[in-house]
Amino acid sequence: MNKPESKVKANDIKKVKMTPSEAIVETLVAEGVKDIYGILGSAFMDMLDLLPTAGIRFLPVRHEQSSAHIADAYTRVTGVAGVVIGQNGPGITNMVTSVAAANHAHTPMVVISPSAGTPTIGWDGFQECDQVSVFKAITKETVEVTHPSRVAESLRTAFRIAYAERGPVLFDIPRDYFYGELEDYILQPHQYRADTRGAGDLVQIDKAVELLKNAERPVILSGRGVVDSDAIDVVIKIAEHLTAPVAVSYMHNDAFPNNHPLAVGPIGYMGSKAAMYSLKDADVLLAIGTRLSIFGTLPSYDIDYFPKHANIIQVDINPRNIARTHPVEVGVIGDARAASEAIYSRLVSVDKRNDDTRLEGISKLKKDWEEELMDLAMIEGHPINPRRALLEVRKAFPDNTIFSTDIGNVSSTANAYLTFNQSRRHIAALTFGNCGFAYPAAIGAKLAEPNSPSVAIVGDGAWGMSLHEVSTAVEQNIPVIACVFNNKSWGAEKKNQVDYYNDRFIGSDIEGPDFAEVARSMGALGFSVDNAEDIRPTIEKVLEANKPAVINIYVDGNQLAPPFRKDALKMPTRFLEKYKHLDHNAWRDE
Repeated sequence: MNKPESKVKANDIKKVKMTPSEAIVETLVAEGVKDIYGILGSAFMDMLDLLPTAGIRFLPVRHEQSSAHIADAYTRVTGVAGVVIGQNGPGITNMVTSVAAANHAHTPMVVISPSAGTPTIGWDGFQECDQVSVFKAITKETVEVTHPSRVAESLRTAFRIAYAERGPVLFDIPRDYFYGELEDYILQPHQYRADTRGAGDLVQIDKAVELLKNAERPVILSGRGVVDSDAIDVVIKIAEHLTAPVAVSYMHNDAFPNNHPLAVGPIGYMGSKAAMYSLKDADVLLAIGTRLSIFGTLPSYDIDYFPKHANIIQVDINPRNIARTHPVEVGVIGDARAASEAIYSRLVSVDKRNDDTRLEGISKLKKDWEEELMDLAMIEGHPINPRRALLEVRKAFPDNTIFSTDIGNVSSTANAYLTFNQSRRHIAALTFGNCGFAYPAAIGAKLAEPNSPSVAIVGDGAWGMSLHEVSTAVEQNIPVIACVFNNKSWGAEKKNQVDYYNDRFIGSDIEGPDFAEVARSMGALGFSVDNAEDIRPTIEKVLEANKPAVINIYVDGNQLAPPFRKDALKMPTRFLEKYKHLDHNAWRDE
């Protein structure tokens, strides 16, 4: 999906005189960068001045945290590494949370990080910060420009590592290094980095195929790598050849089409019981393009579903992820598509398994789960059952809609209700777990694919951390839609207080404004809904208007999903006399 390679031959390349700002911008142009996200600052004014002429849009946000969330989503939809920039010091440190989130999400990104000028480094001057140290633990690499003549080479290195290691890279440049002159090449990406990787060790591929040939109950788990490498069509062929059910990894519901007869849905918190029972029954698990994260494979609904005795085949592009969390029988270090193609090309030599009995079993698991979801959604809520609201929202939007989901009780329950038949439609906050992700991510997704509706699923708590970007959407005319599920609480934490702390609600209740009215005051459309039957017509109205919109959906604050972290919570024990009444044994005896 990156910009096509230039046909310029190596011996035709000549060094040219440039300013460092020009060298940076020309490298961005070569990389196919169309937008840079951030807030303007004096540190990079010289570079900023070049962007319109270069054909690169600078898209200003209201808070720098939003910029990396926008870039994260843009990259997940397009495959092109996002670029963010901010003022040295606070502008860059404001991005810590969102860059860390992109790092957890394995999203290529370049953070252009102006730092204090070289004449004053170490004097604790205005807006000085050791940004390299701050970002070391949350990026794949920190690349420091040590001399103005190395600006272009250092930026090329940043892009090379971002794509190779699938994550953000800090490009740290002293603010005085934007000025001056240098001589360097203007190179195309294929001249300094390779975008493709092979299928992996063919001996390991053969071992994997042998296991799959002899499997009685093979199951496939399709992850983010399958989406990024556009490998879904090959995974379908493997699944159909084996009559193997296909689950998708946690919060990657777009990694296999839901309308396929072999699709069983997502694993992980609030995932699909059909997927969980399928995995639990597996004798061979083919996990493609997934690191098998601990949180994403935890028991759910009290089902300890991740197979304990199955032979696991794990395919991942990063060797660090192989067997990192679960022991494997075969590890394949390779591109998800190339590895899948190699596996399938060997499987076709074996007769296709047409297992009608297994297909019927898969169909029954799916049907039972869909009926359970519907029954749970139809329980009366006051004013609206959040599950019913999620069901109505999903039904109201067309198949090509991109949904971004935040962190929170209702947002995570969406894992059960959001289904996709196309890839690059599900943009989730994933395992860094920060609030305020969904709305800026929806903006990034809309920029990446303007002709598809882009919708943020966000609770009222997380909405307080992102509603300022409605001004960005209005100013830039980005018709993104926020569905705010308003239960007047931090629902995920409130559920912990219900289950573990005897309904002692400390800090979990929220008194917020009328979000629809706030949206209108910012220039967007704003609607409040307290009846489930009004959700669809409201969404239809918003889609027709094609403007930034906020739909404030009031949902029942007592209908909460199970705690996120049963693995990390314990019933409270108290020893000091003044706290004895808070001990779980005390209130259980009441």
